[in-house]
Amino acid sequence: MLAVGTLFGAAPCLGQDTWHQEADRLANLLHWHSGDVVAEIGAGKGNLTALVAQRVGPSGKIYSTELDPKALAHLEELAATEHNIVAVRAAEDDTRLPNECCDSIFMRLVYHHFTKPAEIDASLGRSLKPGGRLAVIDEAPYPGSQLPDGVPKNRGGHGIPQKILVAELAAAGFEVETVLNDWPNRDEHHQIYCVVFRKKPVN
Repeated sequence: MLAVGTLFGAAPCLGQDTWHQEADRLANLLHWHSGDVVAEIGAGKGNLTALVAQRVGPSGKIYSTELDPKALAHLEELAATEHNIVAVRAAEDDTRLPNECCDSIFMRLVYHHFTKPAEIDASLGRSLKPGGRLAVIDEAPYPGSQLPDGVPKNRGGHGIPQKILVAELAAAGFEVETVLNDWPNRDEHHQIYCVVFRKKPVN
């Protein structure tokens, strides 16, 4: 297994203990088991991807997606070493994951960068199996912070208000299962939270 280092482009910077702490929390929230199929959206250099690969084991699989070419190259390197990891080049409006491939999907400080959230939310729904779970770790916009290029103006800065996140994913067919406002590395500048959704069954 490649060593878990520093995630490309993520803030705040995390140490290895925090990556493990976050992976432990996600494992409980998303009910990871050996043989599960999981996806990480916007995985950076794959710190969490590598830990999930250990959790799901050789009979499981983790799709690890990225838009950034440099980050994707790191994921491809990781996938070449760990055969239950699949690196995926994402698009701005599509995860490019197979339909109903995943037991669960997660992302960390990624959602607030989506320039086409409605399209991505629909893609997330298509990629999850019926009843599958989606965990979104994000942060409230810090006052005075700069809005990322191309994202909807209602974010109010760098981040996304939790109520807007919930409303957008509810419109895409997700229902809230759990809300955690005490996520690791939360501080006065980074009001990090985690919302776990479930894909609503089709009647």
